[in-house]
Amino acid sequence: MIPTRSGLLAELHQQANSKDASFLQRFFKTGPGHYGEGDRFIGVRIPAIRKMLPLADGLPLTESEKMLHSSIHEERLLTLMILVRHFQRGDDCQRKKIVNLYLTNTCWINNWDLVDQSAYHIPGSWLLDKPRAVLKKMARSTLLWDRRIAVVSTYAFIRQGDLNDTFELSRMLLGDDEDLMHKACGWMLREAGKRDEKALCRFLDQHASSMPRTMLRYSIEKFPERKRKSYLGRKSNVL
Repeated sequence: MIPTRSGLLAELHQQANSKDASFLQRFFKTGPGHYGEGDRFIGVRIPAIRKMLPLADGLPLTESEKMLHSSIHEERLLTLMILVRHFQRGDDCQRKKIVNLYLTNTCWINNWDLVDQSAYHIPGSWLLDKPRAVLKKMARSTLLWDRRIAVVSTYAFIRQGDLNDTFELSRMLLGDDEDLMHKACGWMLREAGKRDEKALCRFLDQHASSMPRTMLRYSIEKFPERKRKSYLGRKSNVL
């Protein structure tokens, strides 16, 4: 039997927990002026959502897109996790449709967990053997979530030992004003450094003094203490 959007959402809402919802509203900064302003939570955690994914096998993409256009955070998260599952199991035609749906709906992928659960799995994986100009375009976007998707997508490349895009996008985003971008770039730089510490050090030798402090701290998190202090010292006059 083909799953329905209404059936999936009913199952999701049965898992709702008001105490968790209150915590998540605070944790994801949904107050006025914050990055998640206006986002709504019903209090369903990722493990419970993950258990629902087999129920969505066969859900039409048109229904997934409608689910993604929800004001409720967990409904969007469920949708993105469904899309990841379908992308990983689909043929090239299906995968291309999912990527197109994803990239035309980034305004709904509008919190850091939504990006981090999906970006490297969908656009990142799709672009492994394709031109990646779209990521540079997204890195220049005025939409925070486009920029985060661009950077986090490169994790798919890092896992294959391809680090160039991570360094290039991080260089482009050195002047970004958003702390969430400083964290995302620092996280990807750290992952790149696990693959090639010398390459990361070359990047840091050139840019550490001008990097946002959070980006720098994230990128050097796995370095020995003396090495961390050496790079942090280059920021001593830019606090």
